[in-house]
Amino acid sequence: MKISRELQAFSERLGHQFKDPELLVRALTHPSMTSPHRDNNQRLEFLGDRVLGLVMAEALFEADKGAAEGVLAPRFNALVRKETCAAVAREIDLGAVLKLGRSEMKSGGRRKDALLGDAMEATIAAVYRDAGFAAARQLVLRLWGDRIDSVEDDARDPKTALQEWVQARGDGPPKYEETARSGPDHQPVFTIVVHLSSGESESGSAGSKRQAEQAAARAMLTRLQTSKN
Repeated sequence: MKISRELQAFSERLGHQFKDPELLVRALTHPSMTSPHRDNNQRLEFLGDRVLGLVMAEALFEADKGAAEGVLAPRFNALVRKETCAAVAREIDLGAVLKLGRSEMKSGGRRKDALLGDAMEATIAAVYRDAGFAAARQLVLRLWGDRIDSVEDDARDPKTALQEWVQARGDGPPKYEETARSGPDHQPVFTIVVHLSSGESESGSAGSKRQAEQAAARAMLTRLQTSKN
């Protein structure tokens, strides 16, 4: 099949020319566009998540031969989580060619981490199905690039790290409170405040509640670490 100029340009940004372009079309088709004649990217996303995981596990294993599993695991999680996949997708402007239904278009789907991350995983699977594991591995290592070398030794997500910090102090678990929501319905901004049993609190804002909680936890960790030093 022939593909549009936009998809051809995306293939060039991706660095892979598909022998079977239908795989690319399917990888970029969100379930909101599903029809009897159009497959969506959910099955490819499932496969791509596993391909990405194997590539990253191997890369981390080879990069630091002395690292224990307890060190490798948080690095791995940081590299394969949805936000990282979405960040990579933005770098190659995947959102511009994502095929969405009207409701997702109106709600700003091209900017959503979940949709971008899913499509990035599906695209990895499409390359894997089109050209094999070596091609998919090369693609992932090139797109993730310096992230692999620069991932922090302790790459746990901020909420987990904060939970462990307060437990080590003997305090109760952090509590998260939504204090504000602004912006249009298709692009909201949430403000979350995290409270510690010690009375300390910090806030964070982001386009989803989960990201706002992470931002608040990150701010609290920075405060605690600064006061400790």
